[in-house]
Amino acid sequence: MGSGKVTTGSAPYDFQGKHVTVAGLGVSGVPAAKALHARGAIVTVVNDGDDARAREQAAGLQALGVTVRLGDGATLPEGTELIVTAPGWQPGKPLFQAAAQAGVPVWGDVELAWRLRGPDAAPWLAVTGTNGKTTTVQMLASILKAAGLRTAAVGNIGVSLLDAVLGEETYDVLAVELSSYQLHWAPSLRAHSAAVLNLAPDHLDWHGSMEAYAADKGRIYEGNKVACVYNVADKATEDLVREADVEEGCRAVGFTLGTPGPSQLGVVEGILVDRAFVENRQKNAQELAEVSDIHPPAPHNIANALAAAALARAFGVPARAVRDGLRAFRPDAHRIEHVADLDGVAYVDDSKATNTHAAQASLAAYESIVWIAGGLAKGATFDELVAASAKRLRAVVLIGADRALIREALARHAPEVPVVDLDRTDTGAMLQAVTEARRLAVAGDTVLLAPACASMDMFTNYNQRGDAFATAVRELRA
Repeated sequence: MGSGKVTTGSAPYDFQGKHVTVAGLGVSGVPAAKALHARGAIVTVVNDGDDARAREQAAGLQALGVTVRLGDGATLPEGTELIVTAPGWQPGKPLFQAAAQAGVPVWGDVELAWRLRGPDAAPWLAVTGTNGKTTTVQMLASILKAAGLRTAAVGNIGVSLLDAVLGEETYDVLAVELSSYQLHWAPSLRAHSAAVLNLAPDHLDWHGSMEAYAADKGRIYEGNKVACVYNVADKATEDLVREADVEEGCRAVGFTLGTPGPSQLGVVEGILVDRAFVENRQKNAQELAEVSDIHPPAPHNIANALAAAALARAFGVPARAVRDGLRAFRPDAHRIEHVADLDGVAYVDDSKATNTHAAQASLAAYESIVWIAGGLAKGATFDELVAASAKRLRAVVLIGADRALIREALARHAPEVPVVDLDRTDTGAMLQAVTEARRLAVAGDTVLLAPACASMDMFTNYNQRGDAFATAVRELRA
């Protein structure tokens, strides 16, 4: 960690009369355009698409006096002094290349929100990582609320940071989920404390390389005031802490599923323990909660809880609030969600496991599994996942466009495991998959939907895929 003091704020930006281009409509673009227009900027919105939804959004903005160019997201409007981009727009797009040549800065919606905060704005406790971000941020918000703090879970979680920053409601602290896309476009962000939960290959088509992806994740630590929270089991996260420039006195705080050392949080005999935010941490520890207070108590969910607890403790939250907040928390649907028990077999929906890293964590939570997997691989390989999980697999049912990649990995690393390959990609395939899984399972097994793939080959999104699984289980139960 760098020892030089980093400026935690950013210079006020006067938008009055400035020509600002907003790249992309949608969840972030429309509120950004409105916020900029309200502050006197001359706003032009450019958007690649020209569908009915885009035209509807454009009409609302044009009524305010905002210029909108549909179907033309590549050309830099003349006179542009600043670009505010939707987080998903790739850095290599011609618009950004033109901006770089013209010396025009590019901000994301997170950077804009950070710049628009008032002088008494709530500090941010920020979370990123390949997997577990949403659950951790929701756990953190639950803990903060249990401590009596006014807070909200915001960012890459459904609630716009712009809405949180500019809305009428005031907060003591914000629990902020940040994606690698958002961090890429947020150069001035300086969180109170931040965590990187884990790092695994993901979105490499957007970032260009694993090194670039990790570097963007690591931006979350820049300028941290109190704690940079990292995963002891994932050295890459600690490396990012070492490379960060932070405020004087900011500490590296690890979390581990094992016994914690000084400046760490961990687990001792089923108890979550803090050895970071206590006096004389060389000798003392503070009990925070029991593993049984976490729902569900799967290993990766315990890790999420430890990360959330570390950020809360960095903000001065007492131990009792950690316990109460974890007890009160329930994860969103399709995240290791127990659907039903049939004939002694548990049926679990983890449709949110859309990459191999998430699926491996899910598979590690159960001893004997009939695994339903497959979908769009997004360039992923499955050898490491299958090799790590082979001993837990009773059988596998494969669905989706890229199921052959998983089948080949199974042949290499788990040739004795029975595999049912369903050669169909219609939505009705899920009922057949669950039916086959029921046939293969025995009492004590878990039928686990943890696809390790994206869903868009068969479903609108992972939510629809998980709903189809739950519906199929209920049909078997009838």
